[in-house]
Amino acid sequence: MLKGFRDFILRGNVVELAVAVVIGSAFTAIVTSFSDHLINPMIASLGGADVSGLGFYIRQGNEATFMDFGAVLTAFINFLIVAAVVYFVLIVPMNKLSQLQLLRRGVDEQSEDDAPVSIEAELLTEIRDLLRKEQGLAPRNSDAPESH
Repeated sequence: MLKGFRDFILRGNVVELAVAVVIGSAFTAIVTSFSDHLINPMIASLGGADVSGLGFYIRQGNEATFMDFGAVLTAFINFLIVAAVVYFVLIVPMNKLSQLQLLRRGVDEQSEDDAPVSIEAELLTEIRDLLRKEQGLAPRNSDAPESH
């Protein structure tokens, strides 16, 4: 039982996931600090003299009724920053790496023209051509652009 657990823990995916979580947590702290100390003061400066930041009170004097649009805007900016970093630092290089691995194995990506046609697509094409024939229209060439 312990051998199976050890194999599970030492499997590459689990270790990579653990590293990703740790790095993600550290990066989230950086983005949060950036937002709290740079973005939030800029957003708060947009508010008027009687408003705390970018928001308003539904009921004056009741702190629980403050509509804080600045916090929502900050969360959205945090999301965009994290998503951009994940995409450009992780996704793009991994896609390039997988393409290189495919090329090394001698497997070239097929172009859309060379892609095999599914049975459903072939049947639908035959049905379309039969319907056009019944209506007295010539069957369309699938490679020719559709004209109206």
